[in-house]
Amino acid sequence: LHETIKMLRIKRLDIFIIKSFLLLFVGTFFICLFIFMMQFLWKYVDELVGKGLEMSVLAQFFFYSALSLVPMSLPLAVLLASLITFGNFGERFELLAMKAAGISLLKIMRPLIVLVFAICCVSFYFQNVIGPQAQAKLGTLLISMKQKSPEVDIPEGVFYDEIDGYNLKVQRKDRKTGMLYDVIIYDFSNNFDNARIIVAENLKAQSMSSKNVPYRRESFREKHSIIQFDSDFNMADASIMSNQSTTKDMIKIQASIDSMTVLADSIGRQYFVEASKGPYRTAVGLTKEDTLKMQEAQIRDYNVDSLFEAATLMNKQKIIASAVGRTENLSSDWGFKSFTMTQNDFSIRKHKIEWHRKITISLSCLLFFFIGAPLGGIIRKGGLGMPVIVSVLTFIIYYIIDNTGYK
Repeated sequence: LHETIKMLRIKRLDIFIIKSFLLLFVGTFFICLFIFMMQFLWKYVDELVGKGLEMSVLAQFFFYSALSLVPMSLPLAVLLASLITFGNFGERFELLAMKAAGISLLKIMRPLIVLVFAICCVSFYFQNVIGPQAQAKLGTLLISMKQKSPEVDIPEGVFYDEIDGYNLKVQRKDRKTGMLYDVIIYDFSNNFDNARIIVAENLKAQSMSSKNVPYRRESFREKHSIIQFDSDFNMADASIMSNQSTTKDMIKIQASIDSMTVLADSIGRQYFVEASKGPYRTAVGLTKEDTLKMQEAQIRDYNVDSLFEAATLMNKQKIIASAVGRTENLSSDWGFKSFTMTQNDFSIRKHKIEWHRKITISLSCLLFFFIGAPLGGIIRKGGLGMPVIVSVLTFIIYYIIDNTGYK
């Protein structure tokens, strides 16, 4: 009976610890997600402002950015929640009471270890399944937003030519009512030869007669003109992001790495064949004795300068021009080949890093829990004071080390 009562107490204690941690984890997770989304928003604020984007487009942007930032928010949320949870236990002497009751720290942490391991699995699922899809959608959306024309915002006193076929000038505008004053519209929609000029002015006050004007003129008290404006927001093709490492799961990343490795080997062998048949080819028409002499010969045994000086001025110019031309051609050729191989190797490294990050970011949740729980017990401060400072500093150190290693 005593053992049964003890097991029930431990079980109730586990439920209490899990509830305390979960409540804090949910709150801190949304706070961390909001902070990361604000940082992400400031990064792309230039693509959003002044474009006249619809609410549906903005909703997609925030939705996909939130999904892609979930794996990054989970480790910080776990760290902060574990710090606050064990800080509260230490501040209220609950942790001391648990130890006095004969419950070890490992038993206290055991239910949370299982819970955090489940969070790691959720993080891995987001990283490997939902994250790549969200990154593909978000990348396509960002490219479409960059290509979109800016919203019609006609400035004062200068010509505005952002509308195709039209050139507008507004001398003054009332921002409260939206009224435009002293408007001039140059309409080139029917070619430049058939241009129309619409001027908002009082013709009665002018002394100029319409007979002296060599083109047709019409006067009006009120005129309605409809100018078609295409905002040019067309969703780009989703395949544009298919080659990015962030838009692939682990299976596709491994397949891409294998393909790029085979491609690099085949290109390297082809470049070797071209080099063997090109500038580094062996001389033809030589006897065995000649090749032996060439193998044993040393460049210092020959006075190249004397041979060059013995040539005529015209031959010297030809020799120099030929050498410069061959050198430039070789430099350009090898520069292009080096760029091709370097870019392929760079892409392979990015794919390998992304493959490992799907695991490391998930495991960082477990790592931060084992950092945050003991620190919370040591600090013995709950709430959003000291735990926030410690967790932010710890995460900054982690972020610097991770980003430095990535670069």
